[in-house]
Amino acid sequence: MEGRVINIDPEILGGTPVFYGTRVPIKNLFDYLENGETIDYFLDDFSGVQREQVVKLLEMSKKMADIQLMVR
Repeated sequence: MEGRVINIDPEILGGTPVFYGTRVPIKNLFDYLENGETIDYFLDDFSGVQREQVVKLLEMSKKMADIQLMVR
């Protein structure tokens, strides 16, 4: 995995952002969380995604949200 989390490739799902090394759209994780599902439930359904990828993605998202708050 080499620490990579997100892959955007026009040859994979038309460039939809996916978890690196998979065809699982990043949006799927947020859909699960919005519907009250746990990370474990998501990982059970998408076994190709590593827990470390999910944690790193959520950390990256938090940092981006924090930056947005600072810019306002």
